[in-house]
Amino acid sequence: MTRAARRPTVRRIYDPADPGDGVRVLVDRLWPRGLAKADAHVDEWPKSLTPSTELRRWYHAAEGDAYEEFRRRYEAELAEPEAAEALDRLRELARKGPLTLLTASKEPDRSHAAVLVELLKG
Repeated sequence: MTRAARRPTVRRIYDPADPGDGVRVLVDRLWPRGLAKADAHVDEWPKSLTPSTELRRWYHAAEGDAYEEFRRRYEAELAEPEAAEALDRLRELARKGPLTLLTASKEPDRSHAAVLVELLKG
């Protein structure tokens, strides 16, 4: 029997690393502005897991509350083979120990990171 996956933590990449973070995975497609790679303490950066450039641009330009539509479109992207494989890798990491998803988003609870957490806990 395999251990159940732990619920990953979402943190802003600009916050200092914490010893309890476990594996730190950057889930943004673009490297965060103004942050040196040596200071980020990122263990993995699976770009195939991130929203496409088109989806990211659409979401940032959308009028009103577009989160649910963004979520639907992003989940469809995550069903693609390369993204699904990267998501399986995150599930494996979560089963092994603490996992922290890192994002530069100012609203992590309404970002792709929140979608990933929901998919990982299921």
